[in-house]
Amino acid sequence: MLATRRQIDAATEQALLAQCRRQDFEAFGKIVDAYQARVLGFVRRFLRNEDEALDVTQEVFIKAYQSMSRFDGRSSLRTWLFRIAYNLCIDRSRRVDRGPDFSSLETTFVEDEPLEFADHRWNPEDLVLNEELGSVVERALAAMSEKLRTVLILHDKEDMGYEEIALTVNVPVGTVKSRLFLARAHMQRWIGDYLGHATGGQLG
Repeated sequence: MLATRRQIDAATEQALLAQCRRQDFEAFGKIVDAYQARVLGFVRRFLRNEDEALDVTQEVFIKAYQSMSRFDGRSSLRTWLFRIAYNLCIDRSRRVDRGPDFSSLETTFVEDEPLEFADHRWNPEDLVLNEELGSVVERALAAMSEKLRTVLILHDKEDMGYEEIALTVNVPVGTVKSRLFLARAHMQRWIGDYLGHATGGQLG
């Protein structure tokens, strides 16, 4: 069973990292306790398979422990762990057909062009009013391309900023913004269709 999420402050994190570089496995265990629930949540939503998600999450921390001496601290530990998770998810998903990828839609946006949209975060806890709507949200996520789903989860669920997401998935900030815009439009369309159907089209 996964441990509950434990917050660690920056000073404690740096001390734990120093210990980990000296092969202190107990210190690394504290990092696992702090981040494993969040990493699993991200991986689970990306892969949409519980067994695969558990396997990949375990692989994330094995890889992180093996690579700790090469972590230079230029990004946050969270960004580094999520970058490992993202790369492993991409590798795993390539082995399985995950459905159509609509990421080509991104080409309709100019990389550095500012996108104007309300910063209403997609929050499952607020949005899921009943089991049926919750199912719609999950189906909408599943129907997204991996690229769109990733930025939506990292921004709205993990509370990452544009720059941190860009570092995590290794794309420009402008690409993050365009993907987030498309992901929200996708989610709103699915939910709007559901609400319109549920109310007989009377939404106004």
